[in-house]
Amino acid sequence: MTDGPARFGGRDDVVLVVVLDCADLDRPAAFWCGVLGYTAEASSVGHYRRLLPPEGNGVELLLQQVPEPKAAKNRVHLDLRVPDLEAEAARVVALGGRRVTGDLVVEGGLAWHVFTDPDGNEFCVLQPSENPA
Repeated sequence: MTDGPARFGGRDDVVLVVVLDCADLDRPAAFWCGVLGYTAEASSVGHYRRLLPPEGNGVELLLQQVPEPKAAKNRVHLDLRVPDLEAEAARVVALGGRRVTGDLVVEGGLAWHVFTDPDGNEFCVLQPSENPA
């Protein structure tokens, strides 16, 4: 693996960055670093904070502070594929996430729950349904 950000699409000149709107930068930085095992940059630049894997090679999550609250369902969301759904679900809740699905969703060979982060952004925690927790 090379140093630097992950590049996708077969192009050396494209870097994938996922941007997430939030009300402040500190609370979601702590939440997402805990969930993903990422490291936050020590300081913010304007209304932005970069979160990266500790070794620096991977998809960047860029937090963008915005004044308006979340008003509708996300059109894009993160999926976290894990080997133990229930253990990860408990960890996400302990970090400040909120589970919004009651029953386990099973579809297309996967089983998952939908969560929201502290700002209400939806994401899923899932595992292969052959081994649902």
